[in-house]
Amino acid sequence: MALHQNCHLIGVVGGKGGVGKSVFAANLACATLLEMRAKTLLIDLDAKSCGDQSIILGLRPPKNIMDITNSSVAVNPQSLSSLVGQHPSGLSYISAVSSPDQSLNVAPDLLRKQIFSLSHFYSFIIVDLGCDITPAQMAIFQDASAVVLVTTPEVLVVNQTRKLLNDMMAATLPAELFQVVLNKVSRTGLDPRAISQSLGRPIIGSIPQDDITAYAALQRSTPFVIGAPNTPLSAAHHEVVRRLTGGILQKLKALSRPQLKFGSEKAGGSSGKSLPTKTSEGPATRRGVSSGKQRDPITLLKLQIHSELIKEMDLKKDVSNTQGDPEKEKELRQKTQRVITQVTDKLGQGLSREERSRVIKEVLDESLGLGPLEDLLADPTVTEIMVNGADKIYMEKNGKLTLSQITFTSNLQLRNVIERIVTPLGRRIDEKTPYVDARLADGSRVNAVIEPLSIDGPAVTIRKFPQDRITADDYVTRFNSMTKPMVDFLRICIEQGLNVIISGGTGSGKTTLLNVLSGFIPSNERIITVEDAAELQLKQEHVVRLETRPANMEGTGEISIRDLIRNSLRMRPDRIVVGECRDGAALDMLAAMNTGHDGSMTTVHSNSPKEAVSRLETLCLMAGMELPAKAIREQISGAVDLIIQISRLSDGSRKITSITEVVGMQGDAITLQEIFRFKEEGFDKNRKIIGRFQPMGLIPTFIEKFEQRGVMIPRNLFTGEAGGGATQTPSGQKPGPPRFTPGARPPLKKASGGDS
Repeated sequence: MALHQNCHLIGVVGGKGGVGKSVFAANLACATLLEMRAKTLLIDLDAKSCGDQSIILGLRPPKNIMDITNSSVAVNPQSLSSLVGQHPSGLSYISAVSSPDQSLNVAPDLLRKQIFSLSHFYSFIIVDLGCDITPAQMAIFQDASAVVLVTTPEVLVVNQTRKLLNDMMAATLPAELFQVVLNKVSRTGLDPRAISQSLGRPIIGSIPQDDITAYAALQRSTPFVIGAPNTPLSAAHHEVVRRLTGGILQKLKALSRPQLKFGSEKAGGSSGKSLPTKTSEGPATRRGVSSGKQRDPITLLKLQIHSELIKEMDLKKDVSNTQGDPEKEKELRQKTQRVITQVTDKLGQGLSREERSRVIKEVLDESLGLGPLEDLLADPTVTEIMVNGADKIYMEKNGKLTLSQITFTSNLQLRNVIERIVTPLGRRIDEKTPYVDARLADGSRVNAVIEPLSIDGPAVTIRKFPQDRITADDYVTRFNSMTKPMVDFLRICIEQGLNVIISGGTGSGKTTLLNVLSGFIPSNERIITVEDAAELQLKQEHVVRLETRPANMEGTGEISIRDLIRNSLRMRPDRIVVGECRDGAALDMLAAMNTGHDGSMTTVHSNSPKEAVSRLETLCLMAGMELPAKAIREQISGAVDLIIQISRLSDGSRKITSITEVVGMQGDAITLQEIFRFKEEGFDKNRKIIGRFQPMGLIPTFIEKFEQRGVMIPRNLFTGEAGGGATQTPSGQKPGPPRFTPGARPPLKKASGGDS
């Protein structure tokens, strides 16, 4: 939130405690009032303030900054006198706290809003920021015309001041914002030129040491600029005001306004220098992308910064040296951000503060993170990201694909991001192995393909792992993907050790559903998970996670899903959960299900339960065992108990469209019977599908086995006699069948199976 155009906001910060920052801020405000003859406001925003400015000024204002920030009263000429204290000199003042036992606590957004309101009534607002930088102080930095950095000619103080400057630059604040004032200058102190060289900033003022005048002013509670105007101490403060108002404030405030014109022939800054222009004619179509091969000035600037960064740092070596240590990674990020900030200040002097911060963030993300993908990954509404080369990034929101406005600077940067993803996992991607499956730290699944397979540049597909773990209740209340009785039915089936196949198309949510259903496995059982890229996040304690390994550069050392399934049989598992069966591993999975590992689960690609059976049969044939079709079907019918079909519908929603039991064999055919089905009934005014989950009237054959174990399931659940199915609408669902409760069983005859 910018200030009023006629107001200048000046922050005063101390490089270290004890440098005289509070006294300087009070006298600077008084000197500004006298020198400029303009309305001036002093605000105490020192995080460790005990009312120091109130003592220096001898003034107790009616409200402190916390009262004003939290107040609902609008700042106007009528309310101003009740909010702001008035010093006899004409200086306005707002304290940090009302008493020493209070602690400063203000919301940054509300603080910026109120200072914006106050800027309409003052030409200068001077804020005592203290030495500790909190979010409230950072809020002032964002709108400040200048920040006066007070230091003293002492080695330790200069060293602390340099650290503060580095931290501020790492926070993407421009170095030009900070103006150094040397306080308590004496003949025995360090040479000002050496201090300026050490800090990398010019010194705009030197305040002589005069303890007698300063102490007397504190005793009288009157700033010495007013009480002793003819002393060298007061003259030095007036000189600082003249230096600041002689052009520095106007120049720095101009930099806070946007100056770069996208798509224009030239992009210049206040320094007179111009940013790189387009390399060819024609209007830019998107940020960072243009028709043909042209690039806008910001993209060219980012490429230049990348080039300079490579000269300054060996990022690959530095990243490998962190070895996954969070502290080292944080230190490397701060160092890299500091270098990028310095390079940006050198090459992009025409940037506004907002553009400068954005450029620094984007270069840092592409150097150490995932570049423009960072923002998409942080957006909880984005479920999938598809990168088709550096200049086309698509995203899926609410089941719909849209073209994002963000881009990579080049295919080389995109390639670097891919390598940054796969390298920590021990995988590789190069011309010999130009595609790879990987995962991000949060479990999101990544597939990447590079040249020469991908003709138009690297292609990356990221299926995001939700930050908030999806639960079974979410399928009922949030997504309307199934009813509560269906969830309870599946919970009992998994607890009782039925072997389950989850069937669905690409992007239908098979892995997410598998992750949710695996949460029903009792915690006292040993679970082995087998995946290409580890995505499952089981909450049980006794879980062993296995992940495949691709071949090395010599083409050896590959460990497949099939190898891991065979090995898991020697690990004494109670349950085996396979992320996906896509080859001959299906035969090993069926063998495991048939040999005492009841309750195992996996997923297959198919569009219906009947197709899922055919798909399993085809996958088993890929094992190369040359088994007869009937033998494979017997394996399937004996191993699989339940097939859950999940589908992604035309409106982008995902539904459990069928729950089907594998009954057995009739002749050479596998017999299925559908227990629940989702029936589409039309669309609402928003083109959202309306449908009904309905039982099919067929009672599962395994119900009797459950009842022998003491697990009672009301049979009217499968006939709809207790109220039928539940109608699904985008806004909610109507009451469905009753929940599972022990009860009497109606004398219903078990239905015979039939082909689905």
